[in-house]
Amino acid sequence: MLRYAITDRALFRGDLSAMLRRLVDIAPSVDYIQIRERDLTAADLEIFTREVLAAIPGGPRVLVNHRADVAVATDAHGVHLRSGSDELSSPQIRELYARSGLPAPTISISCHSLDDVRRVRQADVDLILFGPVFEKLISGERVGAGSGVALLRQACEIAASTKVLALGGITASRIPACREAGAAGVAAIRLFLQQ
Repeated sequence: MLRYAITDRALFRGDLSAMLRRLVDIAPSVDYIQIRERDLTAADLEIFTREVLAAIPGGPRVLVNHRADVAVATDAHGVHLRSGSDELSSPQIRELYARSGLPAPTISISCHSLDDVRRVRQADVDLILFGPVFEKLISGERVGAGSGVALLRQACEIAASTKVLALGGITASRIPACREAGAAGVAAIRLFLQQ
């Protein structure tokens, strides 16, 4: 089962140095790390991404949240996209990596509805992060109910051969239900980053 950790200092309650130490700690137990520090400038995001890549050589694949320019500049393994945004498309990102002489990137995308999954099914992405499955939390407070495991199952069926990772309210005890629904893995912040 794939394990996809997402960084967010607002929930982690630490600075970048503490986040880096935590990522080094969890690196052996995750397959992907998505760097999602939205408040950082492009320059600071590039520096942090380089630090992460240097600290976990040969470790999990590192994806940069929606900043293909930073991903390419740092030789990160890929990019995470937001569905329905005006970002570069996955074919454009693959071309950018190819022109830069980099290996093919891993591209993940967030989907929050079955319509989102239908739209991106043909978008040449590697991973779909579908959710929130169980609940949506902001700063530790529940602000929305999840879509449920039944909808996750439908998303996995629609996605066909594209791997779907369950997102939102994921705990260790909920992973079996995600697996049974057809998810290829789970994506989370708290599950991996909170000690």
